[in-house]
Amino acid sequence: MPERTWLQAVTHLRAIREPGVLVTLAAVRGHAPRKPGAKLVVGAAETWGSIGGGNVEAVAIDRARALLADGGPPEMFEVALSDKAPYQHGVQCCGGEVTVLLEPLPVVPAVAVFGVGHVGLELARILARHDLELHLVDTRPDQLADARLAVLSDAVAAVHVHRLAVMPEIALGELPPGTHVLIMTHDHAEDFALCDAVLRDGEFASIGLIGSAAKWARFRSRLAAQGHDDAALARITTPIGLADIRGKEPATIALSVAAALLRTFARETADA
Repeated sequence: MPERTWLQAVTHLRAIREPGVLVTLAAVRGHAPRKPGAKLVVGAAETWGSIGGGNVEAVAIDRARALLADGGPPEMFEVALSDKAPYQHGVQCCGGEVTVLLEPLPVVPAVAVFGVGHVGLELARILARHDLELHLVDTRPDQLADARLAVLSDAVAAVHVHRLAVMPEIALGELPPGTHVLIMTHDHAEDFALCDAVLRDGEFASIGLIGSAAKWARFRSRLAAQGHDDAALARITTPIGLADIRGKEPATIALSVAAALLRTFARETADA
């Protein structure tokens, strides 16, 4: 199997939801093994591409792995390619000097919207404009018709459509760990089944349920009867969205929910 290019490696890391660091030879003064723009991708266990090998590449890999461990911001450093310069991994005496840029490739947030009705579609339109992994699930074929989802054709997000005739909770097993789950289907029976399933299995970052206080009171009682304790029930947030953004229009509700999610993403990044 041919080795991945650096661009394929970036796509690969994103697909398997593992962080990495993009290493770029940002500038070259004098002689160096590679020209400016050469790239290397560093993952936790593998690397792809090259910025010239030798000491400069080995130092870059070490610093990239340290950046992965620390979760720090992008950084730049310089390496002299001279037998008189300090070196850690062997001498490179090309005679030049290089500047290396390290850019983190974080794991993007994942969101699953169960129920792509009026509110769900408006929410998808907002979330699709952000760098994340977006899963759309519905048991109604018309809600996930290609023509209806055409509004997402210019999405920045990676959009995954799950068309299920019955039992939308099946899609839970297809979601990556740490997904933010939003339950907003057209059917309270589906909503309840999803609440029950999501509490029983899977590693989810957050669980949101759309609906009124009366709906949650009924669900809470029934979920408790199914064996879910107070700690489990506390994982479900309802109502969803920001309390100070009010209104019942689908676009308003979607904006409120999206804003709350973006705030959660920011907190997760700060805590990482």
